[in-house]
Amino acid sequence: MSDLNEDWFDPSKDDDTGDPPLPRGDRRRLLDPAAWRVAEAACAVDLAQAAQAIGRLDGLLAGQDETMRRGLVTRLALTEVVSMLWAAGTPIPQDVLIRDLADAPASVDLEALSLARWAIGRLQGRGRLEALRDFLGLHRAGQGRGDSDLLRPSGAAFDDEAEGFAAGLAALEGCHAITRAAYGLRLWRLTDLSPDGHQLEAMCWAARAMADSAGPLVTVPMGQAGRRVWTIGGDAEEFLRTWCGAIAAGCEAGFRVIRQLTEWADRARRATARIKGGNAALVIDALVVHPVLSAMVLESTTGLSRDTAERLLARLQGLGLVREITGGTRFRLWTAVL
Repeated sequence: MSDLNEDWFDPSKDDDTGDPPLPRGDRRRLLDPAAWRVAEAACAVDLAQAAQAIGRLDGLLAGQDETMRRGLVTRLALTEVVSMLWAAGTPIPQDVLIRDLADAPASVDLEALSLARWAIGRLQGRGRLEALRDFLGLHRAGQGRGDSDLLRPSGAAFDDEAEGFAAGLAALEGCHAITRAAYGLRLWRLTDLSPDGHQLEAMCWAARAMADSAGPLVTVPMGQAGRRVWTIGGDAEEFLRTWCGAIAAGCEAGFRVIRQLTEWADRARRATARIKGGNAALVIDALVVHPVLSAMVLESTTGLSRDTAERLLARLQGLGLVREITGGTRFRLWTAVL
């Protein structure tokens, strides 16, 4: 016979209950608004240069017609998302994204691809910054971005996080939009607004926040230079100075995109000047607006017949103005050769 009580294993007789979880501290206190105000004063020259770059990019967009502006905004969004994905550790090649995100290779991270779809839309101006549910797309049934979206607070818990974020951001009321965006990026990462791994949400919020008072420019690009600041912390002054430098570099890259696309459109119009009628101009405009295009989309957006659309795309390919990026498959996609 054992000396142990025969029913020692009965859970009902175990009076040792676990301790309740400790209260979670407010992580927003890790950011010192006063230090950021001091940093803004110390970085006045850098801020002025960054603001000038934003203004110049906005002015260049404003000087384009509506067709060119739409194409440029889309391309700026695509290139920015590619850089953001690299910074977040989930790189997706740009060729995959410009195929309308419809037929990605099996090797691509589908969670990252879903987040990239969302990010491209937000960098084109969708979603209101002042309403985070709308900005994040949480008001739409079925618009979650994979299983990790289940880890995001919902209902009143999300509202509490959003209110806490707004309260934290209010501490920099009166500061420059660039400073507030940099601070807001860091602040966002201290909240539970995003599930783990959804770093692009904070990045997109910051990019939109800096362009909030601009004209046609809906996103301030940082491009590859953004990788230096999107996912790091550190001293407020050093961070803000690097942030401003990334803005200047990103806007410079944006200038190149504008120059490349406008030069391509001019070159294409000159090369097709001898083609009778206005169909070639319709195709060129469509290729300006859409980074990638199928004959079916060209047919629906221009009113051209499918045969005419395919014939003109082949003609432009022969002139070296477009290339086919799907390897001659049944569903063929074309892009301008910038």
